[in-house]
Amino acid sequence: MALTALCLPMLIVSMDVSVLFFAVPFIAADLNPSPAQQLWIFDVYGFVLAGLLLTMGSLADRFGHRRVLMWGAVGFSGASLLAAFSSTPEMLIIARAVLAVAGATLMPSTLALIRHVFDDDAARAKAVATWNAVLAGGVALGPIISGVLLEHFWWGSVFLINIPVMVALLIAAPLLLPGHTAVPGRRIDVLSALMAFGTILPVIYAIKEIAAAGWSPGRLAIGVVGVVLGVAFVRRQRRLGDPMLDLALLGERRFAASIWTNLICMFALLGNSIMVTQYLQSVLGFSPLRAALWSVVPSLFVAVAAPTAAVAAGRFGRPAVMVGGLVVAACGFALLAALIGQDSLLVVLVASTLLAGGIVATTSVIADHVVGIAPADRAGATSGLLETSSELGGALGIALLGSVLNAVYRVSYPAGVGPVEAGRSLAGASAVVHREPAEMAAQILDAARGAFVDGMAVVAWVGAGILGVTAVLIVWAARTPSVDRLPTVSEGVTDRVRSHLRAERDGDQ
Repeated sequence: MALTALCLPMLIVSMDVSVLFFAVPFIAADLNPSPAQQLWIFDVYGFVLAGLLLTMGSLADRFGHRRVLMWGAVGFSGASLLAAFSSTPEMLIIARAVLAVAGATLMPSTLALIRHVFDDDAARAKAVATWNAVLAGGVALGPIISGVLLEHFWWGSVFLINIPVMVALLIAAPLLLPGHTAVPGRRIDVLSALMAFGTILPVIYAIKEIAAAGWSPGRLAIGVVGVVLGVAFVRRQRRLGDPMLDLALLGERRFAASIWTNLICMFALLGNSIMVTQYLQSVLGFSPLRAALWSVVPSLFVAVAAPTAAVAAGRFGRPAVMVGGLVVAACGFALLAALIGQDSLLVVLVASTLLAGGIVATTSVIADHVVGIAPADRAGATSGLLETSSELGGALGIALLGSVLNAVYRVSYPAGVGPVEAGRSLAGASAVVHREPAEMAAQILDAARGAFVDGMAVVAWVGAGILGVTAVLIVWAARTPSVDRLPTVSEGVTDRVRSHLRAERDGDQ
């Protein structure tokens, strides 16, 4: 029952990432937002969520994970109500931002509570696997539930479904979840919180903007601001006696490799998801709802991957399962690269199943490792770090793999076929065919689809290579003796790591 209480809010939070996929046209017709406002309605949730995960995890460590979880449930319910009945674009943008703030409290709190509720390693591994499967399933289910609701109700209904789940959480949490996990003496460093937000938000915003509209001095400058603030954040953590992010965590090789691998997994998964969505709609010609329904097919098999990985990790060890998951995912990419064509639905589904299954198996084991090794008094902040790496990896995957896809498309598109716009992107080709004669329109679409498929093949080979290199990294990190649990702040952190960090700090002065 406790696990159900911890997983249900994650289903809702992850659904809210994708629930607007089909609702945007209805919102546009009702609220008449400008193009910029329409983008912010969709993107503000992910931006704010990513920027606050680390801070909210630290907040949960300070005030108690159950308490902050319940604060988040109240905030999520109120923001859902506000979003559902928004009468202006500005009101909806604010509501989505508040939803993200509340969501950022829920994600690290639930994972940290798993750390406290399940003391037994095997039970915790199964709980984390279930949590991870629910998180992945929510993103896949969001568009489906949105499409069904929009068939029968107005667009605000996609937000109202959040409220019953959050009310149930408010009732169940005091009965099922421990309330003694706070660290009252912990201080919240406001400047560190602002720096963390100021690092993640500009970096992810710049990455997404560059992916959507290309490079520009302004977009690059925004990203540089985030990087500079990130360097300042790291330097500040070195100097604080009780930092928001204890850098000693990253001094443990297996822990650092797990965080990096989690980022790479989300890089591959999100990059492939966006690519496959375009393929289903623009190459195979599926409607958005039909494309979403086919996209759920891999999720049905992926649901088995997380619990299977937990069992396998108990028998063969985490590194072996992580390497195996990465190899399976790389095989999915390789299959896609070798066999993709303009009419390859089965290939795409099988490849996506291998890719998603391997990645979910890997990330569930990573989450169990990170939660298990985390100091009890930093479980929230550590969970926030893990989830921040997921958000950053997803943004990088969409941007960088999308850039590779577009570059190959432009090279592969045959010169002289249709207007210039058709040779820039598949979306550009789809936009111009309506004003061309039927014969020319058919040539443009055939050329565009062929160029897009060429781009998919190259992206898939790149993805397979990156996953393969990451598997080698895991093998290297596994040579380091494992650490069952890193010490709490009150116990003191490993002298070797602390001395190393102090030496670096003194060298900076």
